[in-house]
Amino acid sequence: MADSENDLLKLENQLCFAIVTAARNVVSIYRPVLEPLGLTHPQYLVMLALWDSSPRTLGDIAEELAFDPATASPLVKRLEAQGLVTRSRRADDERRLDIDLTETGRALREQALAVPFQVMERVGMTLDQVASLRDALTPFSGRLDKSL
Repeated sequence: MADSENDLLKLENQLCFAIVTAARNVVSIYRPVLEPLGLTHPQYLVMLALWDSSPRTLGDIAEELAFDPATASPLVKRLEAQGLVTRSRRADDERRLDIDLTETGRALREQALAVPFQVMERVGMTLDQVASLRDALTPFSGRLDKSL
């Protein structure tokens, strides 16, 4: 077997390893930036979804974030306990749980505007570099066809 074929199985050449390592490190990079906001990384993602559009159902938030509803529910409960969101059953369909921002949750958005810039500063990247990296990951970010 040629050396280049052997190199294909080296750990440092594996895309899966690079992505998993990067994902773990991204959370570590965000942690100190989000701490002053009182948010964990998963809670930040929920708030981003709500700042984009609210009220929304728990199922909509979970789907957009590629979370199971069972994962999203405790996150939303903690955000509610922090006074950032409200949860309410729909009068027309009690199976659906609407999540909305409180005034405090809306106001937190202003503080959160600094988060992307602080993260870029920590990793030494420009907005264009971050956008390019994010776009390069697009093939790995969507829901995959389960039949593949």
